[in-house]
Amino acid sequence: MKKKLPLRQREWYKLDNAAKVFPGQNSSSWSNCFRLSATLTETVEPELLEQAVKKLMPRFPSFDVRMRSGFFWHYLEKNPNGAPPIMEDIANPCQRFKWKENKGYLFKVYYYENRISVEFYHSITDGFGASRFFMTLIAVYLRLTGKNIPNGDAVYDIEEAPRAGELEDSYSKNCHSKAKAKRLQKFTYRFKGERLPKHFLNVTTGYMPVSAVKEKAAEHGVTITEYLAAVLLWTMYNLQKQEENNKEKHVGIQIPVNLRGFFGSETLRNFMLCYSFQIDPKMGEYTLPEIIKLLSLYLRYINNEKELQAMMNGNMGIERNPIMRILPSFLKDFGVSMVYKVAGEKATSCLLSNVGVMKAPKEMEQYIEKLVLVMGPAMINGARCGALSYKGTLAFSISNIYKSTKIQKEFFTNLIKLGIPVKIESNRHLIKGGEN
Repeated sequence: MKKKLPLRQREWYKLDNAAKVFPGQNSSSWSNCFRLSATLTETVEPELLEQAVKKLMPRFPSFDVRMRSGFFWHYLEKNPNGAPPIMEDIANPCQRFKWKENKGYLFKVYYYENRISVEFYHSITDGFGASRFFMTLIAVYLRLTGKNIPNGDAVYDIEEAPRAGELEDSYSKNCHSKAKAKRLQKFTYRFKGERLPKHFLNVTTGYMPVSAVKEKAAEHGVTITEYLAAVLLWTMYNLQKQEENNKEKHVGIQIPVNLRGFFGSETLRNFMLCYSFQIDPKMGEYTLPEIIKLLSLYLRYINNEKELQAMMNGNMGIERNPIMRILPSFLKDFGVSMVYKVAGEKATSCLLSNVGVMKAPKEMEQYIEKLVLVMGPAMINGARCGALSYKGTLAFSISNIYKSTKIQKEFFTNLIKLGIPVKIESNRHLIKGGEN
């Protein structure tokens, strides 16, 4: 057994600002993670997939890590175990990450028939970084099967040395504002029902033409993300109205935004913030066009460097607080856990993460039938949604912790009524019997 080197001689990374909160939220029934899946045109060969992961690791050192616990903070250390195991896929995705399982790696690689999936713990990356790692993995795997796949777009050159900017903590580098964004979010409506057993997740994915969604969004002068977020918020608003004991709580949505374009970052670690928008039913009836307009105006108002700097500064305040800095890590974890349980998801009814258009070299596109982003389960909310566009098709997944499928049925029915054709796929038939 190798003797451990002193910390100063090891290759390690401080957790970025977003990553610092996730260890404290990691419980026996919940991890903040997400999944990317690619359905290929051919059956996956596990041995070649295992080789592909090993070939990939030197190019992505910020993924080649394990979680370690220091006295004051958790940190990421280079993982000495080579590569994570390749596993057959499971029916219920995005289960808890445990530090001592999976050879200590904070991403999991699965295969099933012609599908490759990778789940990422949010402490190491966000949707952008994960998409680059994932698409490069698929490209390396396809090359091992004899395909001629060039580099480009989301596929990185594995013969190239990692760039310093890919490893930076872009929060610390770009947070210079003295202002702090105010947090005045009200507790919101959330769907309630009989929960699925622990570690079970109801995932429903709707596939729709990007052109159809884009056309509908253009009618209102908004982006695809703004349009889908508004329809999702309108769905949750109407679900509350249908309840017999309607208390007319605020209805809110969270929308993560990629900050790289604002600050010129190329980091593959976390660099995102969550916008939060709410409507108050006590103010009167809301129509869908009205919600679309209000949401769009809010996002365009807040979507600027100064507001983002203030939001970052507010988030950085906790880790820069002198008292917080001297607390041992187990007390920080306990505090984060308590705050999250009391208020974490209660200020939002749903979440929508859209990683946008996934681009790959043309030589690679013919071997990938579809791509999907699946968000991990919430603790109390029934609609954590992921969107991804590929080859003219938008995949919209809804992760639901409840047995009822009312949220996903209402949402996709609304899209169909609005004139957007949707093809539905679900793992529900796999979870009825309680099998993993």
